[in-house]
Amino acid sequence: MFIGTNVYGWTQLAKEEGREFDRTLAMKQAKEAGFDGWEDICRSAGDVATVAAAASGAGIEMRSAYVPGNYVDASTAGAAIDNTLAVAEALRDIGITRLVVNPDPLSDKGLKSDAQLAIQGRAMDDLGAALRKAGSTLQFHSHAPEMAAGAREFHHMLAGTDPRNVRLCLDVHWVFRGAGDSHIALDDIIRLYGDRVDEVHLRQSVKGIWKEKLGEGDLDFPRIAGLVGQRAQKPLMVIELAYEPGMTRELDPVEAHRQAVADARRHFDGLGED
Repeated sequence: MFIGTNVYGWTQLAKEEGREFDRTLAMKQAKEAGFDGWEDICRSAGDVATVAAAASGAGIEMRSAYVPGNYVDASTAGAAIDNTLAVAEALRDIGITRLVVNPDPLSDKGLKSDAQLAIQGRAMDDLGAALRKAGSTLQFHSHAPEMAAGAREFHHMLAGTDPRNVRLCLDVHWVFRGAGDSHIALDDIIRLYGDRVDEVHLRQSVKGIWKEKLGEGDLDFPRIAGLVGQRAQKPLMVIELAYEPGMTRELDPVEAHRQAVADARRHFDGLGED
């Protein structure tokens, strides 16, 4: 089973150590920890060559990329669509067709209005259709804010769009946390949208605080694997360890990631893509 890692936690580690983020070093550490793949953030088409060169140098494969954008009004949505299509074209040139798209939150972190969600939903559907026509895939990704107020943003991005155009990158812990640390809510999301899951992001917590590896904790990974396995078709598995105040740190980061890879293989063996 192919297992990737997302760039986010590695940038946090560099910041924690008071140094500039060294992408090539992080990729080499990820490779040392046993990862097969690397998922980076590409804010523009120009980022793609830089990231691809680093991955090639580190000997690690890229199968997806994270692309942010502001989609809540007509002007910003149009610009975000154009930018994402340009990024997608650059990614296809190096064989990558998966785009993990997480619409930006509001600057004040407040709830998006119904009007804004309607614009964003149409933009996601239009973007997804254009990407699909060109040979790429849009995978909607969420953090905690999309689960607020009855998860209205999360649901509209899926219930209000064509499943062919908007797929799902299921970040299990952000869904869990956004729903008030509710495993039932996470289970229901998988039951509702599991057939749209093309990628899964993995993280663990203990009593609501992120854990430095996967292992045992708030999330029941065998339960998640069983539910995802009933609906999804060989999703890409990506571990996204991250760091926050109050978490227990006992392991070297490479060793923590190594143990996370072992845990993922134990819980999700046979579920993810090869």
